[in-house]
Amino acid sequence: MALLIAVHGWDSESWSSRFSNLLPGHDVRCHPETTGNPAEIRYLLAWKPDSDLLASLTNLEVIFSLGAGVDHLLQTPDLPDVPIVRIVDPDLTMRMSEWIVLQVLLHHRKHRTYHAQQHQRLWQPHDQPAASAVRVGIMGLGVLGRDAATHLSRLGFQVAGWSRSPKEIDGIRSFSGADGLDDMLKRTDILVNLLPLTQDTRGLIDYRLLSKLSTDGKRHPGCDAPVLVNAGRGASQVEADIVRALDDGTLAACSLDVFETEPLPAPSPLWTHPKVYATPHVAADSDPQTLSHYVAERIQAFEAGEGLINVVDRATGY
Repeated sequence: MALLIAVHGWDSESWSSRFSNLLPGHDVRCHPETTGNPAEIRYLLAWKPDSDLLASLTNLEVIFSLGAGVDHLLQTPDLPDVPIVRIVDPDLTMRMSEWIVLQVLLHHRKHRTYHAQQHQRLWQPHDQPAASAVRVGIMGLGVLGRDAATHLSRLGFQVAGWSRSPKEIDGIRSFSGADGLDDMLKRTDILVNLLPLTQDTRGLIDYRLLSKLSTDGKRHPGCDAPVLVNAGRGASQVEADIVRALDDGTLAACSLDVFETEPLPAPSPLWTHPKVYATPHVAADSDPQTLSHYVAERIQAFEAGEGLINVVDRATGY
């Protein structure tokens, strides 16, 4: 059984070595160096593969997306009509929750202010509200959103979440549907986006949406709000609108791990904006060894006659 690794921007040879050890009975190949006859490929392990490659894999059985999202595949012309399996792994989930919790706390505990004061040798405490006074809203209550919501709730934040369909999570207030999104936004001081990229979420985070966030965030001394935290998809945000919102006070600050164009272009004002934390798409930069074990286990289970899990619904985009 031939397995092809096509990972744009990653070291394909290191992936090949891992899968050769984990699946010794399989013919492990790397694109483009050792692709060989495309008709022999049964499994594709992909991250942003070339569209012409996908069209050539006429006997493909399963595609494994080596990342949390699958929009890089669903937007590809001539995508083979085979199951697409997404990565759902405890390591990836925990790394995302770590980043989300870190960013929420950086804003909540005024880290940027105190860091600037340190360089000024300025000793000046600021009013600090309790976490229980701050309302966090999470857009997206899939595996990643639910885990982040649970961790933030344990820290004492008032956490709510929004999803396309209703969800039930202990201790988390749940909203759904178009009306539900507006209701959640108006009670939110810190907005976290973990939505997948779909036709409905492309460009969703614009000035209009940001303007619906809570306007009473300063009801407690020192509680500056609202704040945006985005670790979902860069194409879900309109960066010109985010800058506008930061400049006119609609947003107090933001943390962004994803961008409309990656790497973030040098002229982007997000690099130097005083109210922005920016990281290079590393929020859930999971361990390759962990991902390799996950995919190898799924392939072995599939060949043993078990059904695939975490298969993408192409109609919804996740």
